[in-house]
Amino acid sequence: MRFYDIYNGDADGICALLQLRLAEPREATLVTGVKRDIRLLERVQAGPGDRLTVLDISLDTNRAHLTRVLDAGAEVQWFDHHHAGSIPRHPALSAHIDTDPAMCTSLIVDRYLAGRFRLWAIVAAFGDNLDAPARALARQASLQAAETESLRELGVCINYNAYGESIADLRYPPEALYRRLRSCADPLEFVRRGEEFAALKQASTEDLSRAESFPVEVLSAGCALVTLPNEAWSRRVVGMFANRLAQRFPRRAHAILVRRAQGYLVSLRAPLEHLRGAVSVAQMFSSGGGREGAAGIDHLPDADLARLMEAMKQAWPGR
Repeated sequence: MRFYDIYNGDADGICALLQLRLAEPREATLVTGVKRDIRLLERVQAGPGDRLTVLDISLDTNRAHLTRVLDAGAEVQWFDHHHAGSIPRHPALSAHIDTDPAMCTSLIVDRYLAGRFRLWAIVAAFGDNLDAPARALARQASLQAAETESLRELGVCINYNAYGESIADLRYPPEALYRRLRSCADPLEFVRRGEEFAALKQASTEDLSRAESFPVEVLSAGCALVTLPNEAWSRRVVGMFANRLAQRFPRRAHAILVRRAQGYLVSLRAPLEHLRGAVSVAQMFSSGGGREGAAGIDHLPDADLARLMEAMKQAWPGR
């Protein structure tokens, strides 16, 4: 029997896995990557009796390889909040999927574990820009304001670390960061220990400062976009910058475009006051996907830029 932990390399995927392994410690083969590397099941050659835990990647995107590993005799436990499509019925598949816009994978795991390691769920919710649910859980946990702020900053920093074209763009490989975080059962202890957290905080602050120097193009009362250059720092900060604009203008949707050699990489955020529509807009394009509140397009050809802008104006006209 072999164990595989397959997870998105962002704050939500990492914190979901941390909760599960604190509850059920075991060594497993780790399968992860940058945030947009979501076709992770194709890397796994599973056989009879193998057990796969899959976190924070779309079932629909991995459907063919899910069928393959189930047919091979593996058992699969799946936690996610992205668009899933039809969930297969199979005795070896245990699916915990909730696509509510106010939900993230770590909150689903928190519910599954009855809140046993809630601080990590709070970290993840902040990282996924779900500040209201995160703060509600922080109040339930009787956290002090300074503790809540530390968890918020940690979630933002872990999430920042996941964005890039490849592992080379990141400050820490997601597998290495997970192992460092796992050495601290308490996220507040990881913050106090300081080294990795301080490095990520400084790097994210520098990258965000660069991004905020670029102009915002308002498309309608309800949406806007920003175009960043083809640079590693742009790819790193795209998600954090999109979340920052969403918080600053909660009635407005945003698209952050990062120039590529040909076309763009796109990060979409629905208005925080109405977390709907991001995945519908993204799925109008062949490489698009995500969830209602946040989505992305891996490659938007230059010729499709006008179509994206029109789709945003239709989805979020504003009022």
